Amino acid sequence: MSVSEKIREYMERASWIRKMFEQGLELKGKLGADKVFDFSLGNPNLEPPEQVRQAMIAVIEDRQPGKHAYMPNAGLKETREAVANFLTKEHGIKLSWEHIVMTCGAGGGLNVALKTIVDEKDEVIILAPYFVEYFFYVDNHNGIGKLVNTNEDFSLNLEAIKVGINQKTKAIIINSPNNPSGRVHDEKSINSLGKVLLKMKEEFGRTVYLLSDEPYSKLVYDGLKVPSVFKAYPYSLLITSYSKDLSLPGERIGFVAVNPELENWRQVVDGLTFCNRILGFVNAPALMQRILPRLQGVKVNVLEYQRKRDLLCAGLAKSGYSFTKPEGAFYLFLKSPIPDDVLFVKSLLQENILAVPGTGFGTPGFFRLAYCVEDRIIEGAMEGFERAIRKYSR
Repeated sequence: MSVSEKIREYMERASWIRKMFEQGLELKGKLGADKVFDFSLGNPNLEPPEQVRQAMIAVIEDRQPGKHAYMPNAGLKETREAVANFLTKEHGIKLSWEHIVMTCGAGGGLNVALKTIVDEKDEVIILAPYFVEYFFYVDNHNGIGKLVNTNEDFSLNLEAIKVGINQKTKAIIINSPNNPSGRVHDEKSINSLGKVLLKMKEEFGRTVYLLSDEPYSKLVYDGLKVPSVFKAYPYSLLITSYSKDLSLPGERIGFVAVNPELENWRQVVDGLTFCNRILGFVNAPALMQRILPRLQGVKVNVLEYQRKRDLLCAGLAKSGYSFTKPEGAFYLFLKSPIPDDVLFVKSLLQENILAVPGTGFGTPGFFRLAYCVEDRIIEGAMEGFERAIRKYSR
């Protein structure tokens, strides 16, 4: 056996998105890219804002020595300061540069956070539907992921969360806007979750950390806003990246922000900084850190994604598909017309449409479409979507 049994099993469990991507490449090779309608990957199709290019040029042309040298593992002070100042305005809670640790994207940030707080066999609550890597991230640090379902509309099920928490619970991960559902957890829900976690702390005598994974927090629609976890709960960490709001997923730049009201926040920051190093990240990319002070508050044209959402939702509703309209991110999570979501996704593949079964997100009976694609893909796929649902409605 060339790889460990655990990794072989995990690769099989996590293969859905990659499998659809590879099948898409094969189809595009056979039929031509214009004949294939690929909704499999959440890869932003909007180019970074012009300010990003200008910031990069300015940083590259700056001949200051040491631009690419090692730095403190938590990141450049001026970058952390710029992030903290922006978060202070956003959340209405004073953060300093010392509360920020720059990371290699949100994925890197989640791993650094889990490594810092999780002891062996600690439980971490993961809410379904969930980002496919969460269980693997928890296992990376010898923790145990514990699945808790959300409500039918993907809102927080506080009663289920209460039942899921016990003496072994160390953290809960929330993702808002959610991948794959696009659900934004509203302020009332987040505040209620904070109260539940504080009550559980009293009951079990143990802190449950709230890890808020927010890489889509700037991609929200219809005037909504992602509420502050810092205001809702003192034992919270905000983890995010610039992958989606600046269309920079390949640059791997993000951060972890520690709630300044957390009692032992300095120790937590020290732990995050140490884990950034020992996990092999060392520090977040230097060039990207240097451009960020110039880009706080800059984002892609979110209305473009909202328009694509509306275009896709209108077409699929007309064909008879059932779904909860996403409030953010760029994913639509639809109910499969048949219980077997894998079989239905295979039926879509016969129409040259690439989707991902909900089974991969811990929610069988659904499937995900990533609508960060060109309009021609959305429009061109509609006849195939209609043929696929008619096949089973008969």
